Amino acid sequence: MIIIITGASHTGKTLLAQKMLEKYKFPYLSIDHLKMGLIRSGNTHLTPADDDELTGYLWPIVREMIMTAMENEQDLIVEGCYIPYDWRDSFDTDQQSEIRFICLAMTDAYIDSHFGDIMDHGCDIESRLDDSDCTAEWLKACNREVISGFQDAGEQIVLIEDDYEETIAESLS
Repeated sequence: MIIIITGASHTGKTLLAQKMLEKYKFPYLSIDHLKMGLIRSGNTHLTPADDDELTGYLWPIVREMIMTAMENEQDLIVEGCYIPYDWRDSFDTDQQSEIRFICLAMTDAYIDSHFGDIMDHGCDIESRLDDSDCTAEWLKACNREVISGFQDAGEQIVLIEDDYEETIAESLS
């Protein structure tokens, strides 16, 4: 089984991946770790600020890692925001049946009501070095973009609109 977890920034992708690792004992790949490894090693001219270009750069690598895991009949959780909206086009129908896709996004109302909580939990799994540019308006714009892009591609969205813990718990099953 391959589990892809994507979504907007600060939605808990890494937290969900960690909980799934603990529950299912599947290893997980953080696309952010891959991104930073390529950037720090000098194997790309891209920077952490090049989000739009990074999806196109990273997806072919991540896709082939997923295919390798499937060929080897290995379980894998892949977590990160660099999943293209049309990711299904990279896999045939049989391969898609081996993939569970989870996209996390928050509503504007949730962000407005819980912005302080969102920021307080930003380092639950990973240490964010500088989150000072993260504003409620920026988060809302990111979430709207993710919701629109994946819904237009026909994907289901795990929408966080009321109880965060309950929504994440439902995604674990």
